[in-house]
Amino acid sequence: MTNNSDQDYRSLKEQPFVAHLIELRDRVMRAFIVVMVIFVCLFPWANDLYQLVSKPLLAVLPDGQNMIATGVISPFLAPFKLTLVTAIFLAMPVILYQLWAFIAPGLYKHEKRVLMPMVGSSALLFYLGAFFAYKVVFPLIFEFMKMTTPEGVDMIPDITQYLELVLTLFFAFGLAFEVPIATIIVVWMGLTTPDKLTQKRPYVVVGAFCIGMFLTPPDVISQTLLAIPMLLLFEVGIIFSRIIVRNREERESCDSEEPKTDPGDSDADADAETEDADQNDEAEEQPVKKPKRSSKTAGIAAAEMVELQPQENPAGTEGEEETITGPSDDMLSLDGDRMFEKDRFTPLTEEELDIELGNVDAEPEETDEVDKDA
Repeated sequence: MTNNSDQDYRSLKEQPFVAHLIELRDRVMRAFIVVMVIFVCLFPWANDLYQLVSKPLLAVLPDGQNMIATGVISPFLAPFKLTLVTAIFLAMPVILYQLWAFIAPGLYKHEKRVLMPMVGSSALLFYLGAFFAYKVVFPLIFEFMKMTTPEGVDMIPDITQYLELVLTLFFAFGLAFEVPIATIIVVWMGLTTPDKLTQKRPYVVVGAFCIGMFLTPPDVISQTLLAIPMLLLFEVGIIFSRIIVRNREERESCDSEEPKTDPGDSDADADAETEDADQNDEAEEQPVKKPKRSSKTAGIAAAEMVELQPQENPAGTEGEEETITGPSDDMLSLDGDRMFEKDRFTPLTEEELDIELGNVDAEPEETDEVDKDA
């Protein structure tokens, strides 16, 4: 398993920058194809989609009064643009998945466990923010606009300007509902802690209203409706970040209790095993050579061939221990250590001794030639 992981790491490390660009291009193309497929499927109902989006405004207009199109091609471009944005909106899970598939190979397992739920929840929170804007914010804003319209002025909005306002609010509230994800990521990366975020709560309140002022129309209602959800979601993000920090501390405590092994020792053991295996292989490959015996050693070996064997007890003396008092007169000492009988030992002549030594010296040479042939 370690070898496979090392190979994967080397392959990722050695992968050139162009390969990453090619993979990114493939991911973008897949997401683009999905958006185009959804757009082609929704385009026949483009006018119906615009009618659905304009319902909150048409509900507050006086009876018999409708929207207008001041541009020549506005009746076509406004529904077309809305259909395209809707296709991107519906394809958001696929887009996020392609982004995750591009980033995930460079993450550790514990990082994947934390970020994978965030990818799915981010799309869900964006949808929730857009739905909140459509159902809650739009009716209140348009009712407020109707109440503040001066007398003698007809409220007849343009379809293009209305679409721009609607898309801006969808984007603003969808992005505002991502505050818990941003809070959790900041704490998870170690940039701050939940306690520090709690201490900065007054600054967060001011920042939320400032963001609402820039992202919403210049009215107090839309600004407040954007700031309040952001503050509530900020508190939700702090709660979940505390849970993540607690789980991290528990995991670190468990890891510290486990016995740790020094990677240097394991590498040294592996190197030693490799060296032993190489030495064994070299020893198997090398032929076994028999040492040559000298003439003196050969003479002693020839004498040992007639060495006295232990004698059996004569008949009638079984069970009696033989007492050895020392060498007898019938024994002959050849090399000082071994004793031989004089009757069984016959000295060789010089010619016989030379022939016998020549035969003994020839035996190792024949053995070496056989080993070489094998």
